Amino acid sequence: MPSEIKRYNTFSDLLKREFHCRVQRISVDAGFTCPNRDGTIGTGGCIYCGDRGSASHGIPADVGIREQLEHGKEVMVRKYKAKLFIAYFQAYSNTHAPVTQLRRLYDEALDVPDVVGLIVGTRPDCLQPEVLRLLGEYTKKCWFWLELGMQSPLDRSLQYLRRGHDFRTLEEGVRRAQGMGLRLCVHVMLGLPGESREETLAGAEVLNRLGVNGVKLHLLHVMKGTVLEENYLRGEVPVMERDEYVGLVCDYLERLHPDIIIQRLTGDGGHHHLVAPLWSLKKFEVLNAIDNELERRGTRQGAKAVFKVRGSGFEP
Repeated sequence: MPSEIKRYNTFSDLLKREFHCRVQRISVDAGFTCPNRDGTIGTGGCIYCGDRGSASHGIPADVGIREQLEHGKEVMVRKYKAKLFIAYFQAYSNTHAPVTQLRRLYDEALDVPDVVGLIVGTRPDCLQPEVLRLLGEYTKKCWFWLELGMQSPLDRSLQYLRRGHDFRTLEEGVRRAQGMGLRLCVHVMLGLPGESREETLAGAEVLNRLGVNGVKLHLLHVMKGTVLEENYLRGEVPVMERDEYVGLVCDYLERLHPDIIIQRLTGDGGHHHLVAPLWSLKKFEVLNAIDNELERRGTRQGAKAVFKVRGSGFEP
């Protein structure tokens, strides 16, 4: 349910309930690639994807998993007085490798003192049965989440983004992951060219129907060195103004089931890599604006959601 402090169900509150202390995610780059880059299904990647995929540009990718985590721990203890940590396999598709390699990398992360969980980000077309069985094992070993990039439930938007899969692939991946008992977070991109406001907001009902555990909302932002940048410089890609984005996020939250964990409400590409919109660099101002708009409306997550519980998911 929505936080007592926030008007939506925050990931930080979930961590406090689960661990009763400060827990921080640490992003790691395990050296994976992506089937949409290595020729498995494509070579160009998604149009918004830069040379490090979805990785945080602060990750020291030239060192091993343990070294990355130890460095991250030092930072998180100093900045936030964190006590426990979750290794976040973020860059590219973190199940796109043989199971033996995946097990070795995940175990290396869990061997680091005070690392109590894993978050593994990947694509819905990188969930072969043997991979899902492996991930199922980790739900019994540690605090585990699987993240899947949906971006949009509209196939025409997925084609525009050059995702290399359709929405049905995402649906099938969600069901298989849920069948293994995995906690599941889905990424959604707001402000896609060609999507109406009504179509975007209908995506919240899709997440309710799928019964996902969490969601990350992303602003469409243009990064240097991407196909999206080329399109933007040709005037083909409109980007949202801040107030427009804030209003859309609030509308989306109102339509989401109140039990869905909100793991992110915005994002940016960093000062050295972001082309547009530059207002997204002021992340905390954006988050404060979302809080203020929800309060102004007197509303909260789930206020306009219409659903009935059915099985493991939420049926609108």
